[in-house]
Amino acid sequence: MSRTLTATAIGLVLAIVASCAQQSPPTTSVANLSSEAPLPARIDNFRLVSADGFAHDLYRMKDASAIVLVMHGAGSPETAKQAPELEKLHAAYVSKGVEFLLVNSNPGDTREAMLADAQKNSITIPILQDDLQLVGEQIGATRVGETFVVDPKTWKIAYHGALSADAIDAVSSGKAVSVASVPAKGAAIKFPARSKQAKAEFAKISYSTTIAPMLEQKCVACHQEGGIAPFAMDSYAKVKGFAPMIREAVRTDRMPPWDVDPHVGKFADDKSLSPDQIKTLVHWVEAGAPRGEGDDPLARVKHVAPDWPLGKPDVVVNIPKYTIPASGYVDYQYPLVANPLTEGRWLKASTAKVSQRQGVHHILSGFVKEGESNKGMQNWSSSVGGYTVGMESVVNPKGMGTYIPKGGELAFQMHYTPFGKEAVSAEQIGLYFYKDGEKPDLMMREMPLVDQFIEIPANDPAHKEIAYFNFPKDAILHTAVVHAHYRGTYSKLEIIDPAGKRETILNVPFYDFNWQRMYQFDKPINIKAGSKVVATYIYDNSKRNPANPDPSKKIEWGDQSFEEMFYTSLRYRWADETVEKQTNYDQLLNQARLMGMMDDNLDDKLQKAELRGQFAQLAAAPGAFEMGDANKDGGIDQGELDNVLKMMQAMRRPQPAQPAAATAPAAPKSGGQ
Repeated sequence: MSRTLTATAIGLVLAIVASCAQQSPPTTSVANLSSEAPLPARIDNFRLVSADGFAHDLYRMKDASAIVLVMHGAGSPETAKQAPELEKLHAAYVSKGVEFLLVNSNPGDTREAMLADAQKNSITIPILQDDLQLVGEQIGATRVGETFVVDPKTWKIAYHGALSADAIDAVSSGKAVSVASVPAKGAAIKFPARSKQAKAEFAKISYSTTIAPMLEQKCVACHQEGGIAPFAMDSYAKVKGFAPMIREAVRTDRMPPWDVDPHVGKFADDKSLSPDQIKTLVHWVEAGAPRGEGDDPLARVKHVAPDWPLGKPDVVVNIPKYTIPASGYVDYQYPLVANPLTEGRWLKASTAKVSQRQGVHHILSGFVKEGESNKGMQNWSSSVGGYTVGMESVVNPKGMGTYIPKGGELAFQMHYTPFGKEAVSAEQIGLYFYKDGEKPDLMMREMPLVDQFIEIPANDPAHKEIAYFNFPKDAILHTAVVHAHYRGTYSKLEIIDPAGKRETILNVPFYDFNWQRMYQFDKPINIKAGSKVVATYIYDNSKRNPANPDPSKKIEWGDQSFEEMFYTSLRYRWADETVEKQTNYDQLLNQARLMGMMDDNLDDKLQKAELRGQFAQLAAAPGAFEMGDANKDGGIDQGELDNVLKMMQAMRRPQPAQPAAATAPAAPKSGGQ
């Protein structure tokens, strides 16, 4: 899982700083709410989420021959009138590398309204939700239907106004546009931030009472001495110096690193900026980041990252030291530590103290019974904590816990990543227990929803994989952790109840490998017995993905970061389970996970085309699939799959040696071999 301050991440930060330093100050204001607005010297990068929940990053399209942005209005007559011609142009120019995007800057238009409008008008082009109006403000948009043709080589707006095939053709062909502007006729879009009054108010935003407290609340936990971020927000001067980068990072939704979709679900400990905070911060920077009156709260108190953010641990586990080489890659390491507990105890919380943030990708852990450490991770139980960047601590809800027996060993999976210099890793896990004699009422369970059969074609910008759990009993879901590697770009989590009702409970429009979060649902989610919990991942294995190690390779499941994973860790409890009345429901859940990895059409059967890996190889033999499909209904159900697995296990068992005379003769070689 993710590491801190990777070389890629540091490079990205420096690139953003350099990029922002080269940009002209943004031009967003006009005298009033008229239909006229000045165009910027260049269009700034942005990241917006489309009506169907996917993020689109403008600057990832730098290889396009032209980018066409059209202002959208749900239910607008201008959009309805324009849609057929726009779709026709889209079809004609897609093969020429032209990108088309609709931008909706009407705060009152919901995603549902946008999707309904797209269906009504047969619109296939993504509709991006600019509900904060920051993109529309910056590009100088004024009307629904107004078109902006952007040259990605310079990020300048080569044309704006009414939809123009001539302008698209000119820019995509590398030619100058003969007519740079033609008036658009759609309804005016109000941008209140452009008024003189708004401009004056932005210049009065107080650093002391508004900006600094906001940064202290949402940013300083990382941006402090000893923190995870590359610089400390410890004074106005420091914030002012980084102001262009802060604006860029906020506009592109890179910071704060909270990747969930704010329009889907609510989460405890939400680390994102609110819509009003985002607009306030961006407009303050665009107003020149004025100092104003008052003291400097960030300089008044020296913020230093604590060694143990949850307080002094009851027990500190020292993970054996490991020397991380300067280059290459390191196979997973599996150190063991004698369990320090002399009596079994209930774990409240854990936190990791990591000395080499650049070199430690992740830590996983588990309890192993005495003498069973040689049986591998499948024998682990009761995690004692772990680490990914952004997820150092795990805290159980009140009244819940995880039991750690006495004796045995604590096992760790350590993923180290070289970062240019040799370093010694000496990591620690701090454990926090219920007091002696105390125990919680409820048990927290954890199970990763994985798909180890993923196959991502070379040069595929949007490859989708899906997997699910069939929950055998009523359960209550508390948290989810989304994990992929460099090519992971999107993930969502859905529940399909026994009646077939489908609900999205978590949407990650733009997955960021450099940050991993445990998303705790603000209100735990009830899962009815017989429901499916479905995870969907999309991978960008194209050259447009700047983190992609090699888009020319087909990618499969693998431990290393240049390989890929499909991994959603769920923390839940069984509805009728207590500490006093424990169940074996986890075993029932685990028995059906293989079906969930391969059953992409969610019908609880495996058609021949859905089989992966060794199962596909076995089914390729004449009559093999038909043998597994005992009831001849065209699919292998769970009972039939269980029988297939038993047969495979029997085939793997060592067979007794046969007398030489009874051995089968060697098969003849085919001609030409």
